[in-house]
Amino acid sequence: MYMPSIFGESLFDNMFPFDEKFFTEKKDPLYGKNVSRLMKTDVRETEKTYELDIDLPGFKKDEIQIELKDGYLTVSAEKGLDKDEEDKKGKYIRKERYAGALSRTFYLGEEIREEEIKAKFENGILSVSIPKEEEKKVEGPKHISIEG
Repeated sequence: MYMPSIFGESLFDNMFPFDEKFFTEKKDPLYGKNVSRLMKTDVRETEKTYELDIDLPGFKKDEIQIELKDGYLTVSAEKGLDKDEEDKKGKYIRKERYAGALSRTFYLGEEIREEEIKAKFENGILSVSIPKEEEKKVEGPKHISIEG
C-alpha cells in the first residue's frame, strides 16, 4: 500500500505511531527523526587553514557557543521558546520547530590555541577558520658520535 509522504516522512507518522520499532527504538523528543540532519557542516581545506561552515538556521549569534578544550572544538547552540509569546499568538495545531540544545565536536589537536581560531556568524551559517599546523621539516639523518 502506498502512503503519501512529504520530504521523506509519512503524513501518518503522528496519527499512527505504532510499528515494530515503536517499543524498541529510543525516541528523541527534541528533534525526532531529523536529529541526524542538524548542524550540517562543510569542511574545506585551503593552503593555510581549515574552514568549517556550519548550518544553524533560526539561531541568533548570542545563542551559539564555541569552546576549545584539550584539543577539541565544541560548537553548541541552544534555543528556547517563550511560553507567553505562544499564548498571545494563539493555539498551535502542529509544531515542527522545537526549542532545545545541540552540539557538535571536532578534534583539532593539542597545538591549536583559541586565539588562533576565528569565527563569524552570518545568515544562519557559522563560519570557523582554523589555522593549519606548520609542518615540521624533517632533516636528513643526524649522526651521533660514539665515544670510546
